[in-house]
Amino acid sequence: MGQTILVTGGAGFIGSNLIRFIMQNRPDDRVINLDGLTYAGNLESLAEFTDNPRYEFVHSDISDSEKLDEVMPRVDCVLHLAAESHVDRSIHDPSLFLRTNIIGTQMLLDAFKKHKGKDGRFVYVSTDEVYGELPLDDKSQLFTESTPLKPNSPYAVSKTGGDMLARAYWHTYGMDVCITRCSNNFGPYQFPEKVIPLFVNNLIEGKTVPLYGDGSNIRDWLHVLDHCEAICRVLDDGKSGEAYNIGGNNERSNLELTRMLIELCDRDESAIERVPDRLGHDKRYAIDATKIKRELDWEPTRSAWPEALELTVQWYKDNRAWCDHVRSGEYRRFYEQNYAART
Repeated sequence: MGQTILVTGGAGFIGSNLIRFIMQNRPDDRVINLDGLTYAGNLESLAEFTDNPRYEFVHSDISDSEKLDEVMPRVDCVLHLAAESHVDRSIHDPSLFLRTNIIGTQMLLDAFKKHKGKDGRFVYVSTDEVYGELPLDDKSQLFTESTPLKPNSPYAVSKTGGDMLARAYWHTYGMDVCITRCSNNFGPYQFPEKVIPLFVNNLIEGKTVPLYGDGSNIRDWLHVLDHCEAICRVLDDGKSGEAYNIGGNNERSNLELTRMLIELCDRDESAIERVPDRLGHDKRYAIDATKIKRELDWEPTRSAWPEALELTVQWYKDNRAWCDHVRSGEYRRFYEQNYAART
């Protein structure tokens, strides 16, 4: 029997891909997409589901307790992705990140506790940035679920706060809560301020690409659909109170990524613009996803480079209109034309 899944932040990059994954792969489930439509929220990414009876959009901030009281009684489980997510923005204005990612999460957990109690599952989608950083010179070190949490950026601190709140509601109130911690996502429908779509757009348009510092910082790249599959696996079979790392087994330096994107866009290294390093820039993230493979039989199947990166770059080349709409703000007309009167 199907269930009604509340996806918060469903108009964002990971959220919209997650909703599409659910709609295409879980035909008995229904989705409620709750999103405040801040600058990165784009309903145009889910246009094919606008009139689908299994899909509903609710325009609301996660801190709106009255709206949550309306929605939560109709929900069986929650996949909580809504968050301010850009590290650079958090360095500029930490307060917004603390309000949304900590207080907003607390209000959502309170609403779930009030209306569902112990009768539904709450999955908090966190990040590997809660662990801090790893050294560049020792590739044997990986983040495991038992690695101490040592966040370094305001964004990472705010996600750690939400992460720990979710666990506290499991421990204190007996709620059915699981936590996932993923590595860097890539794939279609990503907001163009993030590195891969930003660099691809700049390269196509003949512009330079800003590379922080010497480019030695390393990230583990995870295809967003692998991430979506793993989240659903945790929703179905994860052990209550547990955290699960989700990684792509795909570590690359920022310089290596940049060179691959330059090649795929038929440019040369004169397109690289060296810029001052980000404040407090973490050196390396690397995920050990042994636990989720062992306990839930999940491992990435879509994340391997160069094929996965080539397909992603091609998507941005083929969807210039979507990119232009997002960057210009024109995509907001889609909400006004299709949803504003309903909400």
